[in-house]
Amino acid sequence: MVLGKASENRFWYNLKQQLMNRQAVLWVWTALALFTAGKQIFINSYNNYLIFKFTFVHALNHVNLYLPAPEYFDVNHYGPFFSLLIAPFALMPDWLGMITWQLANTIFLFWAISKLPITENQKVIILWLSTHELLTSILSFQFNPSIAAIIILSFVCIENKKDFWAAFFIILGTFVKIYGIVGLAFFFFSKQKIKFIGSLLFWSVIFFIAPMIVFSPHYILQSYQDWYVALVEKNQINTSLSGSTDISVMGMVRRLFRDPSIPNTPFILVGITIFGLIYLRIKEYKQVVFRLLFLASILLFTVLFSSGAESPTFIIAFIGVSLWFVIQPQPYKTIPIVLIIFALIITSFSPSDLFPQFIRENYIKQYSLKALPCLIILIFIWNALLRYDFSKLLPPKTDSE
Repeated sequence: MVLGKASENRFWYNLKQQLMNRQAVLWVWTALALFTAGKQIFINSYNNYLIFKFTFVHALNHVNLYLPAPEYFDVNHYGPFFSLLIAPFALMPDWLGMITWQLANTIFLFWAISKLPITENQKVIILWLSTHELLTSILSFQFNPSIAAIIILSFVCIENKKDFWAAFFIILGTFVKIYGIVGLAFFFFSKQKIKFIGSLLFWSVIFFIAPMIVFSPHYILQSYQDWYVALVEKNQINTSLSGSTDISVMGMVRRLFRDPSIPNTPFILVGITIFGLIYLRIKEYKQVVFRLLFLASILLFTVLFSSGAESPTFIIAFIGVSLWFVIQPQPYKTIPIVLIIFALIITSFSPSDLFPQFIRENYIKQYSLKALPCLIILIFIWNALLRYDFSKLLPPKTDSE
């Protein structure tokens, strides 16, 4: 009996050691990328990839990037620079392009999380917690994992005083999908602000001119005008209470009252005001926990206050949820544990077959409730950022310590 108990304990210890190995997560994430690509190719369900691919093809032929096209359903909403970014994948055979696209997005996010200034175990927990949300995103061949990576790397580069590269990621994300602009929120953490501003200007010029060299200046300038019109139209569609978008704070309110005319502006102004108050806590800037919580809040805010947020977008927000959880004081208290379980069930698992269909269709989708756990956690984060004395908290250890 004693030997049996010891053997059982050894088994669970070894299993824990394997699960808390970042390489194990990398293998799982890589397998998911390959599996989802193969599955979607097999069932002929890869419309988003066709939209991405044909931004390059259409740009080569100077076709309007933001009109419906016979090659796919829906329309493109990515910036003209994306036509250049997708080019290496678009030039491959479709099956290979889709596989490498999935791998690139997945590994890029894995690498970004690996660069966070936290412990190895904390990184692994974030990766595991985010795995199902990653699956939801890559099943649609979405670029959102890379958007999450871009925001994280903007923060990491500023942390490491690599402002030139922080600016690179911010401008890249902005020129591709607007979301990347939230990286500017980390400006006040920079210790090289003049260099940071100069780098932003430099990369803005590079990203603005680069597609003109390939596709012609006149065409790209017209494409930026077309992009603006497409984004305005998309926002109107997003707030119409139909479709799968507007999984946001505003969307919950609009769907609760069945009123698509409720505007975004008051909600966004409240969020911006709260961030303004957080910025006033200048003495806390030097505390790494404060900065990490701020990053988590930005990842959440980016999704929760966007009318364009849909289920695959929440990989961005869920990285923020997971980051918030792992930097909680240990042993974990009841509230963080309850909230992370709530987030896993309602935010992460609700769109899948793991969740009862009746509840998913009639409540979660009907009222955009996928956003609710994330909003509650964002409120907890804002409360901490506004009130806590972070100098009294032990900073998280990093891999170098």
